[in-house]
Amino acid sequence: MANRPEAAYQRLGRTLRDAILRGGYAGGVRLPTEAELAAEHGVSRQTVRRAFHDLVAEGLVQRVPGRGTFAAPRHGQYLRQFGSVEDLLALSLDTQLRLVDPLRRQVDVEAASRLRLDADAVHRVRFRRLHHDVPFCLTTVYLPPDVGDRLAALPQLTEAGAVSDVTVIGLIDEHTAKPIAEAEQSITAVAATTAVAEHLGCAPGDPLLRVDRTYLTTDGTPVELAISHFLPEHYSYRVRLRRGPR
Repeated sequence: MANRPEAAYQRLGRTLRDAILRGGYAGGVRLPTEAELAAEHGVSRQTVRRAFHDLVAEGLVQRVPGRGTFAAPRHGQYLRQFGSVEDLLALSLDTQLRLVDPLRRQVDVEAASRLRLDADAVHRVRFRRLHHDVPFCLTTVYLPPDVGDRLAALPQLTEAGAVSDVTVIGLIDEHTAKPIAEAEQSITAVAATTAVAEHLGCAPGDPLLRVDRTYLTTDGTPVELAISHFLPEHYSYRVRLRRGPR
């Protein structure tokens, strides 16, 4: 079945989201008005209003009656509500990445399919994440070839045993043209395999939390598939759910 075409408000929302994430409206700069955006992009004011509604729901903008629409402060509560991407970028603040398998190119049909690639080649890297020197997660990351090529010279991902405070999504943000804007996520309970248990210091068959995340840029392009296995005794997952407008 063919994918449904992207609606006009979604295209406009992606354009504005890209500009906001790149700091285009930082420092109290007002976004264009509904009328200005409608004229610039050749859409109706209703389309602009719908795009603004989605950005408000994501916590990216705030609308001030009588003044206009402004980007939400990056250090305030609004952006912390923007899904889990900002929280995941903040992993570098108090955890470390310890490289297990350096970044390399390989054929992986399943990963390539999940990244929506035309060919079967991907780049793969595996690492443990530690908090106060205690490993709590083993992550395998798959990248499209063009993204992998951009990161191939970074010692944090290519030198076995390297320890750093980076996140892969943070590196992608720094070295690719478009920033990561959203993540598709699934969570399942699984039993530890022998290989995973060896890296996490648990016994084969122990219960683990598996989290699969596909990260997408502002234009909807997948740039990373991350499959993580967490030790439940060292990790908890919390999310705030809000009821939408009625």
